[in-house]
Amino acid sequence: MKQILTLAICLVSFAIFSQNEKIDELTVQLTYLNPDSTKVDKSLMLISKLYEVKDYDKALLYVNQTSKLAKDLNYIKGLAESNYYRALIYTEHNDYFNAIDNYKKSRDLYLQISDTLGVAKVSNSIGLVEIKRGNYAIGLQNSLSAIDIFEKQHLQEELSKAYNNLAEAYHKTNQIDKAIEFNFKALEVRKQIQDKNGIKSSTKNIAELYSLLKEHRKAIEYYEKALDILNPKTDQDLRGEILPKLGSEYLRFKEYDKASEYLVEGLKYNRKQDNKEGLLRALNAIGNLNLQKKKVKLAEKQLNEAYAIAQKTNNKTELLENYKLHIALDSTRGYFQNAFFWQNKFYNLKDSILKIDQPVFPTDVTALDLISKNNNETNNQNNNNLAKTDLQTQPVKSSSYWLSNPYILYGIIGLFALLLALLIFSLTKTKSHKEELDIQKERFAEEQVRTDAILEQTHHLEEVNQVKDKLFSIVSHDLKDSISSIKAFLDLLKEGSISKDEFYELIPELSENANNASSLLFNLLNWSKSQLQNLEPKPELFNIQDVFHSKIALVEQKVEDKRIVLIDESQRDFVYADRSMVEIVIQNLITNAVKFSRTGDVITISNIDVNGRALICIEDSGVGIAKENIDKLFAAHKNFTTTGTKNEKGTGLGLTIAKDLVELNNGRIWVESTQNVGSKFFVELPKAESKA
Repeated sequence: MKQILTLAICLVSFAIFSQNEKIDELTVQLTYLNPDSTKVDKSLMLISKLYEVKDYDKALLYVNQTSKLAKDLNYIKGLAESNYYRALIYTEHNDYFNAIDNYKKSRDLYLQISDTLGVAKVSNSIGLVEIKRGNYAIGLQNSLSAIDIFEKQHLQEELSKAYNNLAEAYHKTNQIDKAIEFNFKALEVRKQIQDKNGIKSSTKNIAELYSLLKEHRKAIEYYEKALDILNPKTDQDLRGEILPKLGSEYLRFKEYDKASEYLVEGLKYNRKQDNKEGLLRALNAIGNLNLQKKKVKLAEKQLNEAYAIAQKTNNKTELLENYKLHIALDSTRGYFQNAFFWQNKFYNLKDSILKIDQPVFPTDVTALDLISKNNNETNNQNNNNLAKTDLQTQPVKSSSYWLSNPYILYGIIGLFALLLALLIFSLTKTKSHKEELDIQKERFAEEQVRTDAILEQTHHLEEVNQVKDKLFSIVSHDLKDSISSIKAFLDLLKEGSISKDEFYELIPELSENANNASSLLFNLLNWSKSQLQNLEPKPELFNIQDVFHSKIALVEQKVEDKRIVLIDESQRDFVYADRSMVEIVIQNLITNAVKFSRTGDVITISNIDVNGRALICIEDSGVGIAKENIDKLFAAHKNFTTTGTKNEKGTGLGLTIAKDLVELNNGRIWVESTQNVGSKFFVELPKAESKA
């Protein structure tokens, strides 16, 4: 490693030495040259080298001397180049007014000698400056005119810069489709000229733009392409920027393993590089990941650290995201007062961002006709000179007239003072009303948020009460009846009120009551767990036919008692789900089929593969379900239940549980039924782990 660093330092030193040697050589050569066009060209070469090493003050000194010599010699090209370099230096100093003035002078001089390449070069620079200043229409016109020339002359490096300028302008004005189009054009050219840094930049830009368009799979594709071409030694900042963004894209699809891989790497990388912006982005994203995975304490720690960094860096976009995540965090923990605090901050920052005027980008702009423009400017200049000549005599007469009438002058001054006073009064009043309106608006927003929070909490409490009432209702009626009946039978036997022979005759009824109580407790416990959100599926790959066989065995006695024909058409096939949950679902469906089948009815159990998923069907030719009752079957709040063909009781919870458990395992359940014809209950489950 030390040898590589030493070599790198030597190469840099050599490059600097070579540059300085070239500058010194050109400086010496200039001293001995005669004041002619050759000296101007040599001086321009020196200016170019000074500009490359960013010695702008010295470069500007030579620009002024070269410009004066070119003007004395009437050397138009030298004068055009001098103005161009002067404009470049002003641009580096962010003096855009003088930069634009010199760019335009340079372009006019290039036009005089029909140097189209010079015209295009200057127009592209003007376009870049105007886009930075927010003058998008002018910037676009200049860039388009430059592109026309670059394309005709196949100037790839210049085309690359021009395409990139336009892509940046379209991005800033929220025309994402156009921004993507020109980024792809820039990428294609940069591949042709093997501009590695340009390729990385364009690829990353395309990924970011696809993310803005919510085409997140494409964003992932181009972020990963960008990562593949990065140099781990020279592109550390870019890698630190991309890693958390890529992790966030995977998080949108809940692909937690992939998201975690990139986010953890991004967090370590940016922390090591002390890259505050990258660290902020990574902390927000990994905090979101842990929040989704219910790791609340870890998420809180990461979001608090991100909040501190966001305040220091004044990154409003990430700060807004941090507020939103804090709202979700405190709502999850039940800290509604804290959530309200973060919500206020969120809306205040969001409003301040929205108040920033968004630039409007013209869509009907065409490239400048530079030749016609040059002729028109010449004519306009002549017209302006004539106008100035005409106006020179007019102001003297006008001034003497007004000065010789003091009453008129005093009247104008008085009127102006009155208008100024009225304007100040109006502005004061308007400001006062606006402040009052803002205060009222803030109060209303606070009350609205508070009301929403109360309503949400009230709704939650109502749901909890409904669950509690349902539990008490079931316990106090169905469970009590079943257990009381069993106890009554036992008491009769204990007291000797019935003989053992009579008791043996009652055993089937006693067994039925015990089965009802057992089934009730089974459904009640599973349903209460699902309502309290304590069930976490543990999926595995298992043979669904084994489940059918075990559950059929449980109802054999009942099937025999009712003389039902049970047909097992199941086949060996594998399902990827929580086995215990699937067993609960199958048991409920088979039990229901038996319950609502009459003597001689047929129950058929089958499973097939449909589009790579397992489709299970429990079909019976029993009493069926009325059309108006089908929608009530899977709704817990309806508590819909009917007695079986032999007055078997139910809780109304079995199908509700089945629906919850199937959906927890990424499946779905539905029913098709015709009254007095029969019912078909379908369950669709995955056969393999989901990739998305």
